[in-house]
Amino acid sequence: MMKSFLMGAACALGFCVSYAWANSDKVVDVHSVNSEGIGDSIGTITLRDTAQGLDILPNIKGLTPGDHGFHIHENPDCGPKEKDGKMVAAQAAGPHYDPRGTGKHLGPHGEGHRGDLPKLIVGEDGVASSTLHVEGLKVADVLNRSIMIHAGGDNYSDVPAPLGGGGARIACGVIK
Repeated sequence: MMKSFLMGAACALGFCVSYAWANSDKVVDVHSVNSEGIGDSIGTITLRDTAQGLDILPNIKGLTPGDHGFHIHENPDCGPKEKDGKMVAAQAAGPHYDPRGTGKHLGPHGEGHRGDLPKLIVGEDGVASSTLHVEGLKVADVLNRSIMIHAGGDNYSDVPAPLGGGGARIACGVIK
């Protein structure tokens, strides 16, 4: 009886919600990738549900400073795969996550595919650690997919270059 009372009191104070969010955290190991395979670990990305959507907490090091395209991809596989007769880094991850079949790259706040994330910003020290947020996305939506870091920035358009012009896939993690 006392245990039930304490749990009820804790929930009334909001601890149940915090506990539920904390338990939904997914820590994703991120590795460098190239056309030959999956390389060394470069850190982790924690995915956390909030009342407003998905928080993304990177703890990544060893990247070139500046903006990097950052996306959820369809498949839970960071291996290389052949494309146009050539092995491509992390191509097994497939295309950007697009559950509504929009076929459009419009950014994390647009009406395009859901795989667009805010740009990953890497400091002069090669570290990315600023929390990012995406409304309308939850950890459950991205389970059994991959999270990808691209070599260049992202303009959230398919013009002048497809998929925001982020270029090569340089790091990847499977969201289990």
